[in-house]
Amino acid sequence: MPMPRIWSDARLVPEVQEQIRQFAELTTGGDLDRLPGCAAAIVSSMCPADGAFMDRAGDALWAIARPGIGYDNVDVAAATARGIVVITTPDGPTESTAEHAVALLLALAKCVVIGDRRMRAGSFALPDHPGMELRGRTIGLVGFGRIGRRVATICGAGLGMRVLAYDPHVDWSRTVAPEVTPCATLDAVLSSADVVSLHTALTDETRGLIDAGRLALMPRGSILINVSRGPVVDEAALEQALRSGHLAGAGLDVYRVEPPDLQAPLFAAPNLVTTPHIASYTRAALLAMGRGAAAGVATVLGGACPPGAINPDVWPTSRARRGS
Repeated sequence: MPMPRIWSDARLVPEVQEQIRQFAELTTGGDLDRLPGCAAAIVSSMCPADGAFMDRAGDALWAIARPGIGYDNVDVAAATARGIVVITTPDGPTESTAEHAVALLLALAKCVVIGDRRMRAGSFALPDHPGMELRGRTIGLVGFGRIGRRVATICGAGLGMRVLAYDPHVDWSRTVAPEVTPCATLDAVLSSADVVSLHTALTDETRGLIDAGRLALMPRGSILINVSRGPVVDEAALEQALRSGHLAGAGLDVYRVEPPDLQAPLFAAPNLVTTPHIASYTRAALLAMGRGAAAGVATVLGGACPPGAINPDVWPTSRARRGS
């Protein structure tokens, strides 16, 4: 009996590729012409896994796996309608992404990027404005899942910052986080924090969440960090907040459109530190996310629904449709 085929456009380290080849034939490189007939697809955040993608794969497609926590590029409703299980690996990128958020914060607070740019341009002059000491300052976390909690620990215990958090999906009566002060509203966090770090999923409710009005609530001279999803922030409003001097800086790893237009006005705004969606791009994270995706796909092909499934209710329909 031939081995099932798995298609992927995601970065899969050699150990993960070898793991997959123990139970399936792996097609890497993202060539869509090789997608039809595949039993599973392991997709990157750049792959539009919509209904057309699923139909191109055909009825053989059992599962779509997203290495990582975000899955806004996967049409879950379309997958559910077709009996396809959608899998994520929420534990994989936690440490890497949390550390990247803090790296962006430190780069801004300590004028690292501005200093580097000036020296490379031949200037040894001081930055226009002094940096910020973080000990005793307040960081506000928007979203308090795995990554937000890790940032809270690094900034609270490690940097000596006061930590506020807002997350309407957290039951604070059952959450053990003595170093964190929960806030009842988003506006309360924004208006009280020297640094705001975004760790929320992209949903209809969070799209454009940080708009001009919300940016205006942040204290003058504060910093915004976004390692969640680009569309959570109104980029035009952010540009204006940076140019006006209302914000001292912003650190972005994600953008409304990826790859972004680097000629857009935002990228010429002062004191903006940007990285190309690499918060989870460490060897440890790639290995953890890849192994999680491979294990989830193997579970589906073995006849069971994996614990990381986004739409587990589809499993009985999926099994019945495929006669297993």
